[in-house]
Amino acid sequence: MDIATIIGIVSGIGLVIGSILMNSGLDIFIDIPSFAIVIGGTTAAIFISFPLKEVLKVMGLTIRVFVVKSKNPADTIKELVELANKSKKEGLLALEADIKNSKDPFLTKALQMTVDGLPTEVMSTQINQEIGMEKIEHKLGIDIFAKMGEYCPAFGMVGTLIGLIQMLADLSDPSSIGPKMAVAMITTFYGSLFANLFFLPMSNKLTRRSASEQSHKTLLFEGIMAIRNGENPKVMEERLMVYAEAKKGKDKGKEK
Repeated sequence: MDIATIIGIVSGIGLVIGSILMNSGLDIFIDIPSFAIVIGGTTAAIFISFPLKEVLKVMGLTIRVFVVKSKNPADTIKELVELANKSKKEGLLALEADIKNSKDPFLTKALQMTVDGLPTEVMSTQINQEIGMEKIEHKLGIDIFAKMGEYCPAFGMVGTLIGLIQMLADLSDPSSIGPKMAVAMITTFYGSLFANLFFLPMSNKLTRRSASEQSHKTLLFEGIMAIRNGENPKVMEERLMVYAEAKKGKDKGKEK
């Protein structure tokens, strides 16, 4: 579970609710028609913009926002070096036991191809195709959430315009203008809230998740190819450490 995502959502909602309660009750911020316009309109626009199959796939990708599956590059490199040393001493066939013990589907597949003696060019093509297709799938989820972040404020404005039109259509009771104006503005509030607290951050988180997973698989692929080619484990380790250094650089950037 990604604690940062949970903290962000809970603290964001908490701060908004806390700010509201300092000056009024929550009841004036609850309006079902306004909610329906923003969420319903955004959902409708997404179905118009993307095929049904693509929209349904995003439901599964949403889990990636809350679940962390990335592995530390240094640990991955250590595992690859152990496999390389074993291969050097006992041969590629000795890696069959590691295939059964591996918990990484991508590593399992690459090792199986290696042990089966699949030609390097064929293996390289298949692995690169898999990485490429996953990247496309991730980009789809990123794009859909980004679009939802764009549509939400727009439909919030649509709801506000509807409320203003209804208000201006009947000005016979001046005392009702204030409450009607407040209801009209709620849709803009909903649109901005959902876009900036949920959809746009989720799109950004998926972007980072995708980059991390692509880097992990590229690291595994390069390591397995080095093992296939009989590269010296020490040389392989030094060459692959660039991934670990890149990870450290990103972490330092986050701290700053």
